[in-house]
Amino acid sequence: MSQSKPVIPQNDNVAHALAGAGGGILSMALTYPLITLSTRAQVESKRSVDTTFLAAVQKIVAREGISGLYSGLSSALFGISVTNFVYYYWYEWTRAFFEAAAVKTGRASKKLTTVESMIAGAIAGSATVILTNPIWVVNTRMTTRKAAAAEDEKDALPGAPAAKKPSTIGTLLALLKNEGPQALFAGVVPALVLVINPILQYTLFEQMKNAVEKRRKMTATLAFFLGAAGKLFATSVTYPYITVKSQMHVAPGDGGKKEGMMEAINRVVREEGYAGLYKGIGPKVTQSVLTAAFLFAFKDVLYEQTVKLRGSVTRKALA
Repeated sequence: MSQSKPVIPQNDNVAHALAGAGGGILSMALTYPLITLSTRAQVESKRSVDTTFLAAVQKIVAREGISGLYSGLSSALFGISVTNFVYYYWYEWTRAFFEAAAVKTGRASKKLTTVESMIAGAIAGSATVILTNPIWVVNTRMTTRKAAAAEDEKDALPGAPAAKKPSTIGTLLALLKNEGPQALFAGVVPALVLVINPILQYTLFEQMKNAVEKRRKMTATLAFFLGAAGKLFATSVTYPYITVKSQMHVAPGDGGKKEGMMEAINRVVREEGYAGLYKGIGPKVTQSVLTAAFLFAFKDVLYEQTVKLRGSVTRKALA
């Protein structure tokens, strides 16, 4: 009697988490200049951002070179890898829990319902925000402060030494020294509110995916377009909170009372009108949609490769 091959569990938290982290790194690297444009638009004055997309790109390149479009890339890649790993680990863990419960209760389908998808997204999103907010605070500071450093360099006297551009570690240490550890959790409240973004995104994606799989096999191309549709809807709905979160990340900790989320929203509306809550939405929506689309396309491929690699290692170990 031949020995049966070991069964590889398809609902594997770690495999999904690794695939999500890898997909996040690839998609972030491809779309990062759009993040730079949207982040700077969110935190700069209205007069500074009343420019076209191409004009904004040309301004950054003229002021800082091509590298200016990639300010803070290293911290962003680290951040997205940790963010996606944590998110997908907890999302798949919650999914497995619901699927096991469905089997135990004798439900006809193990597929997550809309409510279950939303609960899974809320748990995964909340855990991700708490663990990764410090990374994104540092990344936002780097993305915006390199622009300020470039402005100072442009206005400097001829022959004056060039200001040293901030590094990830340097930005982190300066933040801790000048503002204390609590500064790493600036904007955590709007970030928690923004957990609704991946809830909307993944719930819509899961329901569309379930509908597609009833008719045909899911492919990387289909995942690309379904991911794009889910992210377009989620980002369009939650963008004002994204703007407020970015502004809170760069707000100086001068010892005064920190501005709350609703106070920040009211201030932006008072100073710039409701349009101020949507500064940089063009590049942000474009970036978010492309990043999500690439992520879902890459993740499925990386997950399959991770499972194949694990199966190969397991079979060699049992040989």
